[in-house]
Amino acid sequence: MIHLSSGVRYMLVATFLFACMNALVKLVPHIPAVEVVFFRCIVSLLMSYVVLKRQQVPVLGNHKPLLIARGLAGTLALVLYFMLLQQIPLATAVTLQFLSPILTAILGIFLLKEKVKFWQWLFFLVSFGGVLVVNGYDTRIATIHLLMGLLAAAGSGLAYNIIRKLRGREHPLVIVLYFPLVALPLSGLYSLWHWVPPAQEDWLVLIGIGVLTQFAQYFMTKAYQAEEISKVANLNYLGIVYALMLGYLFFGETFNLMSYLGMALVIAGVGLNIWYKQSVTQQEKISKAV
Repeated sequence: MIHLSSGVRYMLVATFLFACMNALVKLVPHIPAVEVVFFRCIVSLLMSYVVLKRQQVPVLGNHKPLLIARGLAGTLALVLYFMLLQQIPLATAVTLQFLSPILTAILGIFLLKEKVKFWQWLFFLVSFGGVLVVNGYDTRIATIHLLMGLLAAAGSGLAYNIIRKLRGREHPLVIVLYFPLVALPLSGLYSLWHWVPPAQEDWLVLIGIGVLTQFAQYFMTKAYQAEEISKVANLNYLGIVYALMLGYLFFGETFNLMSYLGMALVIAGVGLNIWYKQSVTQQEKISKAV
């Protein structure tokens, strides 16, 4: 029986919740992505504040520069990602976002001095190659979409490294709170000049996006604080499976054989990396015990 660490379990929950949120964003393509982010931030801000006050945790935290930087990086990443979800097939948008774990691990080398072993780099390349195959054989993706995906992934990678750097120094919900604290005024100002009134049926979707993202963000933060980034970041790739299922069931999205092959390569790289990392960790524990 495979034992899953707490960080891995947290990330599995977060990945599923994020997948459901992705589908909801795609249900409102007529509402600007920045406006969707605005509504998402309102829900997140209220939920985070209420929980923090109940737990008597200082709301504004103790490391404001890092927390604000996390909010700015997350805002950039989320706006671009929501735009991708609205403009291209669900699974393809999710696949582009899967560049973020690779950039997260690479940035972790410089920002957190974490080590990535040779075989992990090889497995990263397998996953990255899968992303390239998917993009190369999906004619619905333009160059601008690829650039948006790269920028979104870079923003996510920076945000995740800051989360890891704040481990043990800030309450997880304080870290979560700083995203809407930064994103809300920025998205609100933009929405003043580009406002699209939501229809009656849109309100439930917009609220659902905020609620799902709040819980997903919380579990993701817990995961990155519990484990090394290189171990849990790649679990985000499981979102491909969810995206394929939700995209087919709710949006009738299908892909050619090469696109499916690319997604399989991504999943293979993820699985191999998890297996390798767990093996190394187990061997290190045995060596210390001896």
